[in-house]
Amino acid sequence: MQIMIVGIDLGKNSCSLVGLDESGMVVVRKRLRRDGVIGFAAKLSPCVIAMEACCGAHHMGRSLAALGHEVRLMSPEYVRPYVK
Repeated sequence: MQIMIVGIDLGKNSCSLVGLDESGMVVVRKRLRRDGVIGFAAKLSPCVIAMEACCGAHHMGRSLAALGHEVRLMSPEYVRPYVK
C-alpha cells in the first residue's frame, strides 16, 4: 500500500484525512486531532498533500513540507467540486 496523495480537511479541533494510491483508490480514511496529523504524516513516504487554504493551513503546510512532502493548498472555491 503506497499512498501517493493525501487530502486533508482541517477543522478547528479535528482533521479528516483520506489517502489515495497510484490508481486513485481510497486506501486510508482517518479522523485525527490537529497534532496527530504531523505524527501520521511523519510515518508516510514523501507524497502530495492537498488541503484547503484556510487560516491554519499555511502553518500546517510548512510543518508537512519540512517532512519532505509536497504541499498543495487550494482556494476554498475549488475544494467543493472534489467533495461531490
